[in-house]
Amino acid sequence: MTQHLAAPSTGTSDGAPGHRTGWWQDAVIYQVYPRSFADGNGDGMGDLAGVTARLPYLRDLGVDAVWLSPFYASPQADAGYDVADYRAIDPMFGTLLDADALIREAHGLGLRIIVDLVPNHSSDQHEWFKRALAEGPGSALRERYHFRPGKGADGELPPNDWESIFGGPAWTRTTDPDGTPGEWYLHLFAPEQPDFNWEHPAVADEFRSILRFWLDMGVDGFRVDVAHGLVKAEGLPDLGSHDQLKLLGSADDGLPFFDQDGVHAIYRSWRTILDEYPGERIAVAEAWTPTVERTANYVRPDEMHQAFNFQYLSTAWDATELRAVIDSSLDAMRPVGAPTTWVLSNHDVTRHTTRFANPPGLGTQIRTPGDRELGLRRARAATLLMLALPGSAYVYQGEELGLPDVTDLPDEVRQDPSFFRAEGQDGFRDGCRVPIPWTREGSSYGFGTGGSWLPQPDSWGALSVEAQTGAEGSTLELYRAAIAARREHPGLGAGTDVEWLDAPEGVLALGRPGFVCTVNTTGAPVRVTVPGTLLLASAPVTVEGDTVELPADTTVWWTV
Repeated sequence: MTQHLAAPSTGTSDGAPGHRTGWWQDAVIYQVYPRSFADGNGDGMGDLAGVTARLPYLRDLGVDAVWLSPFYASPQADAGYDVADYRAIDPMFGTLLDADALIREAHGLGLRIIVDLVPNHSSDQHEWFKRALAEGPGSALRERYHFRPGKGADGELPPNDWESIFGGPAWTRTTDPDGTPGEWYLHLFAPEQPDFNWEHPAVADEFRSILRFWLDMGVDGFRVDVAHGLVKAEGLPDLGSHDQLKLLGSADDGLPFFDQDGVHAIYRSWRTILDEYPGERIAVAEAWTPTVERTANYVRPDEMHQAFNFQYLSTAWDATELRAVIDSSLDAMRPVGAPTTWVLSNHDVTRHTTRFANPPGLGTQIRTPGDRELGLRRARAATLLMLALPGSAYVYQGEELGLPDVTDLPDEVRQDPSFFRAEGQDGFRDGCRVPIPWTREGSSYGFGTGGSWLPQPDSWGALSVEAQTGAEGSTLELYRAAIAARREHPGLGAGTDVEWLDAPEGVLALGRPGFVCTVNTTGAPVRVTVPGTLLLASAPVTVEGDTVELPADTTVWWTV
């Protein structure tokens, strides 16, 4: 079933020997959260057949590639990030034949497919782990995970003081086959997600095989979940801290279970496999690191191709802060010849329409709707800024509709596993995972014929694809126009630099070849000199001679 798109023309990127100038350098990549995108069989849960049916929509949106969150066989203790079988599709999403059909249809439409890969941990229902428990202490399979005896007189205390990202200890005690308390195993996330021991050669061998399986199926790349977490510090040392419940350590206090230097040998091994396949297959790191400079380590010429820019995602709507993170991001990636990535929303954070509707400093999981009109205005402006920057941009499903987070879901319908724990992440990720609306009316607004697994707000119809298609000024049409202009304009997309132009306080003006982007991040109109011919704006603007009034929270594109 090997298949791929024809390889684009290649060369070398700006001053980076070994890096090919490929499609990913300036790609717009659309994230599909399969359970919430489209339901093909009417059971209320999105699936691969539903995604396949909606691929023409993504082609018309203008994106280059589609990244799908996990669809593997899983007990769904963490929405599929607990994988029981990396070579099988979970029945709720379909079959391998459905995956093959999706890949083939996408390629026929000129779209590339990126799939999630979860190498830090498996499900506790993975055959390796089930056998490790059944065979008891001394089982060779236990060496493929982190099993350890407990501390205390009877081993009743965890082996160290590490805490789970989802709250509580990062260790769970087992019960031996004879019914007595046994060893403990490490899980940086839920107890149903035991961490692999990447020091064991069988783990590395297995994932090289998994890579080849999906590459042979025709996928164009992998988004690597928790790419910073595979290798743990030797001896699993205590931290001596009780403020560990965060994905991102500080620059001075690295975490012994995140961003260890040993991960890079793994990704160099993977790169050799990717480079064997035609069509320029890629790997993308989800790597939470203390600095963008540490992130750049994951995309050196012989490692991955891209890494998510979480520093940009978490930046406030403020001209000074935005300029600083743009500069630092470009500066960090330039020496390794990798494209900078830009992202505003994903399946783990509050949608940026809602983040920007609230005061800054509340983090990336917010429980209040805020000023929705303000949030949408800022979100539209932020999107045009993001798409004007050199590198690759990620779009999370539904953001092109201007969807807000659903902040008022009743507790009884929530399914985020961390919501049900006393500590850890806030557990409000369900709000950005509500199924998206396709039609003004009908069952689940066109998501499927059998309702939706999370309830949709009554206002969803007015935000649907049907309602916004062809509607002048709609957010969907803004995205379509911006992505089309980005593809057509030679000064947008690939590259490593921006030129900062003089601008009033609170306004950003950045130049690219033949192009200028002006961004008013303030809450009041600002008059500036017209830099060129109006190309696109996130809100209506009127040019008056050689000046233009930029409305509050507005971005404008100009050709020069």
